[in-house]
Amino acid sequence: MHEIDFTQSLTALAPLAGFTDLPFRTICKRFGVDLTFSEMISANALAYDSKKTLHMLKKAPEEDIYIVQIAGSDIKNIIKAVQILNDIDGITGIDLNCGCPVPKVVAQEAGSSLLRNLEHLAKIVETIKKHSAKRYTSVKTRIGFNEKMPEIIAKTIESAGADFISIHGRTRSGGYKSEVDYEAVKTAKEAVKIPVFANGDIATYEKAREVQKFTKCEGVMIGRGAVGNPWIFHCLKHNIAQVSKEEICKIVLEHFDLMVDFYGSGGVNIFRKHLHAYSKSLPNATVFRHLINRLESADRVKEEIERFFG
Repeated sequence: MHEIDFTQSLTALAPLAGFTDLPFRTICKRFGVDLTFSEMISANALAYDSKKTLHMLKKAPEEDIYIVQIAGSDIKNIIKAVQILNDIDGITGIDLNCGCPVPKVVAQEAGSSLLRNLEHLAKIVETIKKHSAKRYTSVKTRIGFNEKMPEIIAKTIESAGADFISIHGRTRSGGYKSEVDYEAVKTAKEAVKIPVFANGDIATYEKAREVQKFTKCEGVMIGRGAVGNPWIFHCLKHNIAQVSKEEICKIVLEHFDLMVDFYGSGGVNIFRKHLHAYSKSLPNATVFRHLINRLESADRVKEEIERFFG
């Protein structure tokens, strides 16, 4: 079982629904990210043996430290989900989602809704810790539901037995639009003895360094900032601001091939959102997007990738 070396300046790829699948995690891992997390997995879906959910759990050979994130509130289904994960090799830890702001998740009293009931949140963490055979139990959270209470949340999670925390510096009501409160993340970090990852609007090499220095967290967790920019992890590892244009073309082609391998012909359509992100801010990006939105053939898409990024 691989151990996480929290004495290093760590990077983590945040769980991101619809994006952090096996192909994207593979690309980020090749760029040197330390920890990868699965997309958010419904504990209820896992408990009822959803084939689609089990496919989402597959890990890449490169993922030496791979953590599965689950979302849920029903204790019985949490236990079932953990027991299923126990039987799957290669998973380093189980992470509880306490940050998802999506209404349908909140309506199930899961995700960020757990921040309204810290007693139940603690009970779920304790349940995962008790039943999990994996090395780590962790929690990804926000700094509150409506009110900011980073210290109380962090202490609750620590007391429940979590090994580390990832903290997104917004409340649930702040969605993804309000300013990220790194001061609150720092407050949470100072309140506990377990390691903490800082998360929220970290999209550049400079921002990552600034946030880590300010919060003194053990690492930074990057989600949307890595979409269309997975080389951010390489930049952080090697203290450089950017990679070459040739390297970017190579990465995009490699990512595309991985998507088609993993999803079959459907990977062509799924990859469009990544191509939109990769091409963002480049000259003639709009024309390129209109073109690839109409293409169905993998070979034709590859031709256009080479033409646009080459």
